[in-house]
Amino acid sequence: MDLLKGCLTRMLFPDGTVNGDLSFNSSFNRQTRIEGRDWPAHAETMVGLRRLDNIQECIIDVIERNIPGDLVEAGVWRGGASILMRAVLAAYGDLSRRVWLADSFQGLPAPDSARYPADAGDRHWELSSYLSVPLEEVQENFRRYRLLDDQVQFLVGWFKDTLPTAPISSIAVLRVDGDMYQSTLEVLSNLYHKVSLGGYVIIDDYGNIPSCRAAVHDFRESHNVREEIERIDWTGVFWRKEAVDSVRS
Repeated sequence: MDLLKGCLTRMLFPDGTVNGDLSFNSSFNRQTRIEGRDWPAHAETMVGLRRLDNIQECIIDVIERNIPGDLVEAGVWRGGASILMRAVLAAYGDLSRRVWLADSFQGLPAPDSARYPADAGDRHWELSSYLSVPLEEVQENFRRYRLLDDQVQFLVGWFKDTLPTAPISSIAVLRVDGDMYQSTLEVLSNLYHKVSLGGYVIIDDYGNIPSCRAAVHDFRESHNVREEIERIDWTGVFWRKEAVDSVRS
């Protein structure tokens, strides 16, 4: 797993970074990459080692405690975090769970500030040339690590269209990487009730993007979610679901 994470982040063979104006920077900072604070030029993930460690630890825990459900990542970019999910299942010989990747595979939508004022001014959609990764490229990344098989499933489209009818019965680990208020809320509203008791919810952008953080707090408050939020690193957080939420009822 350490070798895989070193490859997915390019810690083992450093690449360059992409600046905010989408220009290329050939420099590589090891600590920045560990913390997932840069935009990699070629790595399959930008979340850094600490958040990858958290994904691995959560999956191992639900396997060892027999918590039912699949693994879901909503917002996958180049697929690196989901590749790790599938690799952990392979390492443990778990043939019962699937890994679901939900993404538009065309970047983020323009903000609907009329319905979601917290997203007013969000500019992620303007970065589509970097953030938009075609489905075929993500599949090829899985194939490169020999991890593309029937246990990997794709939900292609905007969250509002795919998640309400997603054919997922239960979830053991749900990783939310939607950046925006709307995207984060849509994932939680449509999938949180499927997270098994004892399963995990991971939020990637909680510390870094105020609108994402607001969506998490609004959802938790409106559905009486009281589990303690635990910090992973400078932006990522997670909690273990320990009580039935009001979404289910």
